[in-house]
Amino acid sequence: MAGLEGVEQPGQRGGATAARWVPAAEDEQALKALELFGNPTEDEVRLPSRPESAATARRLTQCVVLRQWGLTPQIAEHAVLLVSELVGNAVRHTGARVFGLRMLRRRGWIRIEVRDPSRGLPCLMPVHELDTSGRGLFLVDKLSDRWGVDLLPRGKTTWFEMRVSDR
Repeated sequence: MAGLEGVEQPGQRGGATAARWVPAAEDEQALKALELFGNPTEDEVRLPSRPESAATARRLTQCVVLRQWGLTPQIAEHAVLLVSELVGNAVRHTGARVFGLRMLRRRGWIRIEVRDPSRGLPCLMPVHELDTSGRGLFLVDKLSDRWGVDLLPRGKTTWFEMRVSDR
C-alpha cells in the first residue's frame, strides 16, 4: 500500500530489536481487561458495542503486541490506532450489541480482526486536509500492509495485517 509522506510505515523500520515491555499504570488496566474479557490471541473476545469499549480494545492490543508478542513500540502504536478505528466503525455504524476482537500472529505477520453482525461494507473515502472525521479506513489503508473485509453468513470481519520482524 502507498505510504504517507513523512510517516514511517510498519514495514520500513530500522533495526530489528524489539523494545522490552515496561509495566505502566495502564498495563494494570490491560491485565484486568485480559482477565475480564479473555485473551484475543486464544479466542475471539466479545466486547459490548459502546464507545468505551474502544479503550478496552486498545489496552488489549497494546498488551498483546508489546508484552505477549514482544514487538516494537511503533508496531504497537500503529496496531492500537488501527484497532481503535475498526472498533469505532463497528460501534458507530453497525447497530450491534457486541463486536468481536481477535489477534493472530504467524511468521512475519500480525493480523487483527474486528467482527460485527452487520453485512454493510466499510467504504474507503477520499480524505481532505481539513476533514475532521472519516479518516479511519484511510489510516488503516496507509498504516497496514494489507486490509480487507470477509463477509460471513451473519455479519462481517474487518481485518488488517502488518509485517513484523521475527527474532
